[in-house]
Amino acid sequence: MAKDYYEILGVAKGATQDEIKKAFRKLAHQHHPDKKGGDESKFKEINQAYQTLSNTQKRQKYDQFGQAYGQPAGAGPGGVNWDDFSRASGSGPFGGGFQSGNVEYDFGDLGDIVGDLFGFGRRSGRRRASQSAAGVDIQAEMTIDFREAVFGQERVIDLYKQINCSHCQGSGAEPGSKIENCKTCGGQGQVERVQQTVLGAFRNVTTCPDCHGEGKISENKCKECRGEGRKKESEKIKVKIPAGINNGDTIRLAGKGEAGVRGAGGGDLYINILVTPDPNFNRVHDDIISDLDVSFTQAALGDKVPIVTLDGEVVLKIPAGMQSGKVFKLKDKGVPHLRSRGRGDHLVTVNIVTPTHLTRQQKKLLEELGN
Repeated sequence: MAKDYYEILGVAKGATQDEIKKAFRKLAHQHHPDKKGGDESKFKEINQAYQTLSNTQKRQKYDQFGQAYGQPAGAGPGGVNWDDFSRASGSGPFGGGFQSGNVEYDFGDLGDIVGDLFGFGRRSGRRRASQSAAGVDIQAEMTIDFREAVFGQERVIDLYKQINCSHCQGSGAEPGSKIENCKTCGGQGQVERVQQTVLGAFRNVTTCPDCHGEGKISENKCKECRGEGRKKESEKIKVKIPAGINNGDTIRLAGKGEAGVRGAGGGDLYINILVTPDPNFNRVHDDIISDLDVSFTQAALGDKVPIVTLDGEVVLKIPAGMQSGKVFKLKDKGVPHLRSRGRGDHLVTVNIVTPTHLTRQQKKLLEELGN
């Protein structure tokens, strides 16, 4: 029995989209096949669960039908798709298009039902081919330092992946080779045949085996990519890191994933950002938190103390009689907001350092001060 999608991602059934996304990222990092110790089958399982639960409509159907969802829509016992019986119009037990006797049946949407029952379907071969030919999404990790995350930066990432063939420009045809309509399907990308079943004769529409659903075929395949229109090579990709990005955030680059077959759409590239900590600053959301130690004398008499911020050194005025634990706010000295204008603040907590080794004179002065 197939695993429950919620169980695969390790989230509760009532999990929010943020919780689902966070769980997916964690597991994807752990099991990505390009990483040492990765598990491709587990990664695909995780991705399938996420693709369903991250889509509101798909998730509603999954919650309603449970494990039945993920089979052909409406699949009933034995894998028979009864989903569209109600769509057929007209009289008779199966709606319009049904006639008794050994004649051809035309169920419209009901063709999917029969296809599931006898191992074929009516869905568009060209549409199915274009979907399968599209490039897949890929993930990568990028480690940046604290200040790059705060102020943004442009970096270059080098990935080994499927890219469009430079020799044929992604067409799959040898340059100068003649491209014409496929003779097998007449340029339709799909072929039709009639299959005899216990219910009669059914039309079966499948992807053309010669042009693979594209409707066109080249005289000579590209010698570099063998007709695929793509090949595995290293590609350098510029990545613009936006100011204010945080550890664990993801940058999506549309179309920068795996290239599709023969010019089909490329997948997306998801870059998971890892930020190295800074010894001087602690980030909480978009605020910067730091501590400042001052002497007993400075706290009692007041002083002007230099402090390092993201924008450089500034002078912080310590008022006389200040108590330990006082927090000063340096407005707009924090991290730029990622999705809006403005910046966070820099919060400085002042700690009074009590002297541990006093001379006799210092002790006497403190005693006099206490009196």
